[in-house]
Amino acid sequence: MRKGKVALSILCLVVGFLSCNKDDGGGGITEIELRDRTEQQAKDKDSLIKYLSTHYYNAGDFEGNPNPKSADLIIKKVPESGILPNATDKVLYTDDGNNDNDAVKTKTVVFKETTYEFYILDLNPKETGTSPNFSDQIRLNYEGFTLDDKVFDSAVTPVDFDLVSLIPGWRKVMPFFKAAESFANNEDGTVDYMNHGVGVMFLPSGLAYFSQAQGGIPAYRSIAFKFDLFQTAIADHDNDGIPSYLEDINGDGEFTINTDADTKDGDDTDSDNIPNYFDLDDDGDGVPTINELESKTYSINTNQGEEEPVLGAKEFKISRSESEGIITLKTVTIKDSNSDGIDDYLDKDIAINYNE
Repeated sequence: MRKGKVALSILCLVVGFLSCNKDDGGGGITEIELRDRTEQQAKDKDSLIKYLSTHYYNAGDFEGNPNPKSADLIIKKVPESGILPNATDKVLYTDDGNNDNDAVKTKTVVFKETTYEFYILDLNPKETGTSPNFSDQIRLNYEGFTLDDKVFDSAVTPVDFDLVSLIPGWRKVMPFFKAAESFANNEDGTVDYMNHGVGVMFLPSGLAYFSQAQGGIPAYRSIAFKFDLFQTAIADHDNDGIPSYLEDINGDGEFTINTDADTKDGDDTDSDNIPNYFDLDDDGDGVPTINELESKTYSINTNQGEEEPVLGAKEFKISRSESEGIITLKTVTIKDSNSDGIDDYLDKDIAINYNE
């Protein structure tokens, strides 16, 4: 169990590091020469594999542990003898060509037209719990360190972040982990989290800061983070009723504008240079997106044993309140009024205002 605050909120929305106002003792972000991403990825892969294949961790402390946490993780360099101190210790990467034998798992993603490999160590693999979408809000503890094992940032008490505001690696990694299954409020205002996600990510520079030198992290440096994932909440950045993760039109796990007006290859339906996740009128038809969704209000009397409804496939909760056992749930439903396969809020030829 872990302790932290109850409310899950965005502390900041800034692109860059895992800290709202810190520059980690350095002079902020400094741009240097721009390298070819594919060539740099090859170098980063070599450095990561070298680190992972020459380091081990205390795997035995996590096997069968009902309450693991990242603070218990110890990563050390493999002794020159090659013999690990304990029989339960494991080398992170075996380099035998079979990823199933490795403690870390290799993942592949395309980002900025470059194929990247990154590595994750799941210290509490579990079937239950909710995984964040790439654009959601998360609550966690974390510690960032370089491949020479120097810590450059950390949070030992739970902090909240918007994944869109962080370096790309976080958006790629978090969907592989699950938040706590439950939590309990304590009288002192803290919270106990039960069976939360625990892991480590090892990132190439292209999914980290790439050409930016920040604080004690040089440019083009592979880095790692260990973390405890406590909670996650679906984000709707423009409050238009559509969860942000659904506004990734091209499905690449990023929010981009169109580079080709004809093919509309980005996430900007009306080509106004505002990605849909931040656009109040996604199709540019003059009717705000929120008004092109059908609204509904549910009143659930739990005093009479009533339960909250199961929402439809295209129905989403926008607010929930409870008073004296009465739950008020407000939802919106995506409509396709002419059944052409294009939802009204994305169809510039349909301008129905469902709230009039």
